[in-house]
Amino acid sequence: MANGIAAKARASSPARRMTMQKLMRRRSTIAFGLALPLILLVAGLVIYPAFYAVYLSMLDRTMSTFTGLRNIIFLLHFDTFWMVVKQACIFAISAVIFKALIGFVSSHFVHNLPAKGQRKWRGMLLVPWVIPTAMSTIAWFWLFDPSYSALNWILAKFGIGPIPWLGVTAWARFSVILVNVWYGAPFFLIMYLAALKSVPDQLYEAAAIDGANWWQKVWYVTLPMMRNIIAITMLFSLIVTFANFDIVRILTAGGPVDSTHIFATWAFALGIQGNNIPMGASVSLFMLPILGVAAFFILRDISKRGSSV
Repeated sequence: MANGIAAKARASSPARRMTMQKLMRRRSTIAFGLALPLILLVAGLVIYPAFYAVYLSMLDRTMSTFTGLRNIIFLLHFDTFWMVVKQACIFAISAVIFKALIGFVSSHFVHNLPAKGQRKWRGMLLVPWVIPTAMSTIAWFWLFDPSYSALNWILAKFGIGPIPWLGVTAWARFSVILVNVWYGAPFFLIMYLAALKSVPDQLYEAAAIDGANWWQKVWYVTLPMMRNIIAITMLFSLIVTFANFDIVRILTAGGPVDSTHIFATWAFALGIQGNNIPMGASVSLFMLPILGVAAFFILRDISKRGSSV
């Protein structure tokens, strides 16, 4: 009797597995069908403008004659283009590094506060990220005003002369990076804080038993547990910072002498203000290979770490 029941159970288990597999396939198919309209909408909003930008970049200034890669070749031999590449890389990389450092330190600060204090500090520290970028950048523009700068007024109290924040190349570059860091650091804070909440306390307890100090806990416990979040956050911020427009446009409009232009603002200056849409489209396309290379190496590193776990 018992042998018969066992034989029936063994016979029914493969059939049960097949039923579950069919059910999972059906659910995934239904889910894909429900998401398909949104996927097509997003693809249309992304793919069509991308191919249209490629098409525009191959036209002449009048947009009536096909010129192939002439605009691209012209940019590669244009000194201002390489200055924009250099400035965009300095702007994006330095801003992302400072945002990551500030976000990492401030997330630890908030994480170690009591629960009530955490809510207050989270709300206050997220204010720069919540305010519309154009509005906050206008406020910074007033702070950098050469005649009525509040920052220069504070420096004057310490006997320091006025600084031409937006009138000299070095200070103008520093200013746009400072505003971008001020605006973007809260995003890193909230992402890193969420990652810290997911680190098990048992790991810190085990490290403390082994005699690890604060720095060793951060290096051997916190960073390894947060590295994927850190990499993805930095990649996302790098893409957004590289394509930033409003901060540079409002503060300096690319000046002085085009020294603070990045790809988005220079493409706008050439395409819209200079009435050369194909050239502006050509400039904007150069962001794709740079960001593509960065995304490839960062995501490949994440996948390697995930496969080794």
